Amino acid sequence: MPKGFFNIPVAKNEAIKSYAPGSPERAELKEMLNELRSKELELPMIIGGKEITTGQRVRISPPHDIKHTLGYYYQGDASHVQMAVDAAMAARAKWNTMGWQHRAAIFLKAADLFAGPYRAKINAATMLGQSKNAFQAEIDAACEMADFFRFGVKCMTDIYKMQPESAPGIWNYNEFRSLEGFVFALTPFNFTSIAGNLPAAPAMMGNVVVWKPSKTAVYSAAVIMEVFREAGLPDGVINLVYVGGPDAAKVVLNSPDFGGIHFTGSTGVFQSIWKTIGENIYKYKAYPRIVGETGGKDFIFADPTADPQALAIAMIRGSFEYQGQKCSAASRAYVPRSIWNDVSNRLGKELATVKMGPPEDFTNFVNAVIDESSFDKLAGFIEKARKDADAEVLFGGKCDKSVGYFIEPTIILAKKVDYVTMVEELFGPVLTVFVYEDKDLEQTLDALDQTSIYALTGAIFSQDRYNIEHLTKRLENAAGNFYINDKPTGAVVGQQPFGGARGSGTNDKAGSVFNFLRWTSIRTIKETFVSPVNYMYPSFLPDEK
Repeated sequence: MPKGFFNIPVAKNEAIKSYAPGSPERAELKEMLNELRSKELELPMIIGGKEITTGQRVRISPPHDIKHTLGYYYQGDASHVQMAVDAAMAARAKWNTMGWQHRAAIFLKAADLFAGPYRAKINAATMLGQSKNAFQAEIDAACEMADFFRFGVKCMTDIYKMQPESAPGIWNYNEFRSLEGFVFALTPFNFTSIAGNLPAAPAMMGNVVVWKPSKTAVYSAAVIMEVFREAGLPDGVINLVYVGGPDAAKVVLNSPDFGGIHFTGSTGVFQSIWKTIGENIYKYKAYPRIVGETGGKDFIFADPTADPQALAIAMIRGSFEYQGQKCSAASRAYVPRSIWNDVSNRLGKELATVKMGPPEDFTNFVNAVIDESSFDKLAGFIEKARKDADAEVLFGGKCDKSVGYFIEPTIILAKKVDYVTMVEELFGPVLTVFVYEDKDLEQTLDALDQTSIYALTGAIFSQDRYNIEHLTKRLENAAGNFYINDKPTGAVVGQQPFGGARGSGTNDKAGSVFNFLRWTSIRTIKETFVSPVNYMYPSFLPDEK
């Protein structure tokens, strides 16, 4: 048990390095990229601290260079998921009783490892495995990962400080226990930092975890696990499995020890998991915690006073950074007729300068989408827009998967407000614009709020403070993260807690105290120093005569 009230190091956001020509970080990263490309890795599962291999090896290739082999991972099955559950539960008692400062130290060390000696490796692995350029990898894999862990430790200690008042003769206090079971972390491909945070956040609060990363992000997940182990994470606390979704669900969601799920992925998958949990609720020792961030149909809305250049840049950055594969990426925009020609001209000029290609060439702003199924889906929507009378492809639209899964930044002009690409989540470098008549601003706001099931991020552009106030109030429930005169992406841990509601998830705000509260079960203890020795209260006494 702790023998003191310990102050943790002050949490500060990791400074973003520039990777400018001639900088030492640029040279180090290029050297690491060459090193990783020069060899083929064998990536086992890590269960109970042991490296687990199987008879099924799955090839890993960069999405932008599909003929190149980065390595292989070992595909598991339901038996390996059960092995991970057993390993987690075997580790639970010792991990749960470890002094919180030692748990904190492990993740603070991991943060320093990602920010220091592993910075180039985690960035390069993300660039190669997920086709993310140097700047996007830096803000995600290195900086946000370190931020998640440092601010996570702060959240943990802030929770431990949440203590009740005590009356005279009584001492009240809260114990923040781990959940009575294991947590299942199901992580996405698009943010390496999310893949690290989803298992780490419950673990910081004393929980044990079974972690299934996306099959398209195994390459960077292996580096995350390498850092966890070097930071001193005990065996069995986080168990890394490479299995199919049905195999994982069959074991995890039927286990009586299932304590909760930490999820980022599609709305459909999350809803299916929630349904299965409901059907199995009688099997569990306790009601599982269900925490998820899912889809988005994120918007930009401009009024007639919007700055055209700022709007155009926000549309390009917000829609096409990391190929639009951010949960927060803008995929629909509403622009008034009075400024549209100006904005359109600026978009055309800017897009003409955008380069597309592999992330190893640091001058490429756009890289490849994650895999062939994503490519085919996006190409299908673009081709449909070319043929539909209700849409027009204004910019981009070229698609080529001969070398990698490349799709040009594409802007579609929708001629009706509920055109399919204004409504459905695409998750790629496709932005659909609806041009509304200035007099129809309120009607357009109604459409924005009602034509999508999602409510993750959104942005408004206006130079009129009355309008800014009105739009902010009017769109209160349309986005969990709301931006004024800025793109709807780029939330920073400790500054803009991230998450949305409606079809976008449970809005538990990753990296914040609100999220960490979901991973603890509070026991309130009352101690009375001098116990009563008579059952009577004064109200029961007879009136005096």
